[in-house]
Amino acid sequence: MKRPFLMASAVLAALSFSGCSKNNAKTGKPVKIGIAKIVQHEALDDVERGIMDAIKDAGINAKYDLQNANGDVNTANQIAVQFRDEKVDVAVGIATPVAIALANTLKNAPVVFGTVTDPLKAGLVTTLQHGENNVTGMSDELPSIEHIKIFAKIAGIKTLGYIYTSNEDNSLSSLELIKKGCKEAGLNLVTQSITTSSEVKQAAEVIVDRVDGIYLTTDNTVFSALPSLVSVFKKAKKPIFSGDVTGAKNGGCFMASGFNYYKAGRATGEIVIQILSGSKPSEIPVRFMTKPEDSDLLFDLDAAALCGITIPAEYLDKATFIIQNGTLQAK
Repeated sequence: MKRPFLMASAVLAALSFSGCSKNNAKTGKPVKIGIAKIVQHEALDDVERGIMDAIKDAGINAKYDLQNANGDVNTANQIAVQFRDEKVDVAVGIATPVAIALANTLKNAPVVFGTVTDPLKAGLVTTLQHGENNVTGMSDELPSIEHIKIFAKIAGIKTLGYIYTSNEDNSLSSLELIKKGCKEAGLNLVTQSITTSSEVKQAAEVIVDRVDGIYLTTDNTVFSALPSLVSVFKKAKKPIFSGDVTGAKNGGCFMASGFNYYKAGRATGEIVIQILSGSKPSEIPVRFMTKPEDSDLLFDLDAAALCGITIPAEYLDKATFIIQNGTLQAK
């Protein structure tokens, strides 16, 4: 008896929020957009900036409520309630925990997720072909299996280290890819789980002597404490392969490959624009960053030299960024 009622409620909610957003965008009245991120670090800051720039460039007059959950799920839930009570026209959740909090709380406003690795496993959507009720967004899934194979080839590692946040769905999804990548590359895998950014340095110290190098996915908790991890592996003269180029620009990661987070933010902003122009989230497919121009490749020659690694010219030629003598150069 409950299912028809729930379906009817979802339809009425969809009609109400799409009409309101469309009218605000067309009349020029400020639309209220709430943007929340799970934690503050350079990559997620770039996503936030990209979202707002895309909306501004589209000529939409928007008023923002920018929130940071500081890595705490309870805070994310509080932010979701705040956005609901403010009656935002669109709520954007950057990273999985925040996106889930928004989707669970806001039922009468569109929810757009950004940089969610596995929106299916997170329960945000049931298919990648279109959104779910009032929810859609952008995935930041990395080609981790290929990354691991390249890491093994260039650095000659035999045992890979991986630190992940045990209470984040995106990190658990990435872990399965890491296991598969190590199996295909013939590598041993040593993992260490954490729950907060304050545990990153200790986790690095626990595994550094047991591995030949470490691979980092787009784990927001790990990246919020990246300098501490870099210091541990730099002291041990062991390489770091980062799936986030943004954080690697500060030096210390011998190699980084991944999509441009500012461009990912703009892609997320484009979804918001579609909704503000009248499209329903349920009609918008989950977006992936798959174009070559969406990605960057970085090599830190200082870190490579410290670790005794010679990077083949065929890879250096493809780099978009090089760090040498402490200086970042764009190619």
